[in-house]
Amino acid sequence: MTDRREFRQPRFVPIQGACEILLVRHGESSPLIEGESFPLVGGHSDPPLAPDGHVQAAQVAERLILTGERIAAIYVTTLTRTHQTAAPLAERLGLEPIVEANLREVFLGDWEGGEFRHRVADEDPIAVQMFETGRWDAIPNGEPTEAFDARVRAGIESIAAAHPDELVVAVVHGGVIGQVMNIIADTSGFRFGGADNASISHIVVEPDRWRLRCFNDTSHLSPRFSTAPEPMT
Repeated sequence: MTDRREFRQPRFVPIQGACEILLVRHGESSPLIEGESFPLVGGHSDPPLAPDGHVQAAQVAERLILTGERIAAIYVTTLTRTHQTAAPLAERLGLEPIVEANLREVFLGDWEGGEFRHRVADEDPIAVQMFETGRWDAIPNGEPTEAFDARVRAGIESIAAAHPDELVVAVVHGGVIGQVMNIIADTSGFRFGGADNASISHIVVEPDRWRLRCFNDTSHLSPRFSTAPEPMT
């Protein structure tokens, strides 16, 4: 028998007052049909989910229900695809999604309405410049990176302030998730671009810092969705 102490490796436990946020990227949205454009809401492209996107939304709900997550609230943005992605989970938990407008997708200026997808697919010189510089405002009238950063910070901090010591789900957009990751990692540009549709990223917001626990988890999605990510919008 020994009285020597053991020092085990403990599991992570958030500090008191922290808020855990599961950032879910919306499911796959409808494709852009050449010659057509997406409807706009507040100037932002607002395509609905594609059929596969509805399947992905159901898979997100199943994952979060089966893992027994203690979800206190569900947040969405002003755009339809986040509401539709959140719907299966909200129905099963009996929660009414809350709109956090600051977490809507980055504003793509003259390339809203679906033009962004077209320009990126055709390797437009401005799209190439955008990716090289890592700045959305390379797009004519696109949202300045500093303004986007400020509103994403405000959106996350608003949620965290409302839910100390709780876990919440926020269904958001690829550009938003990438910017959250930049804030946590103190990076810039598109280093965290391309979060998959219906992926889950886990962050912890403490009073003096944000922590990353998981990025782009897609283990709940069927293999047929393991393809190149949809361009951000």
